[in-house]
Amino acid sequence: QVQLVESGGGLVQAGGSLRLSCVVSGSIFSNNVMGWYRQALGKQRELVATISSGHSTNYSDSVKGRFTISRDNAKNTAYLQMNSLKPEDTAVYYCNVKGLATSWVGRRVDAWGQGTQVTVSS
Repeated sequence: QVQLVESGGGLVQAGGSLRLSCVVSGSIFSNNVMGWYRQALGKQRELVATISSGHSTNYSDSVKGRFTISRDNAKNTAYLQMNSLKPEDTAVYYCNVKGLATSWVGRRVDAWGQGTQVTVSS
């Protein structure tokens, strides 16, 4: 199985910065896509950013220009650098990985971390 552990969340003032980390372990090929999603109270989970093993990135329009996703394939870790934070960024942030299992040919992996709280005060 695949496990993801997020860290780096916390309380920050508007305009401040935070850096989230996500470490993935388990039976998944290194050629995968990792991403960050978030869910605010009373709202559905939404995409923040994704990054492939080849470092191609995609961002939600709401964070583009402020957030940067990156990954270190050797460390099996993805990061989310969040700058110019706004109160509307307040949410639980979840790390995700999508790929193929090493244990069974063709089996799809779609795994999630437990989430880390980010709170931005005005």
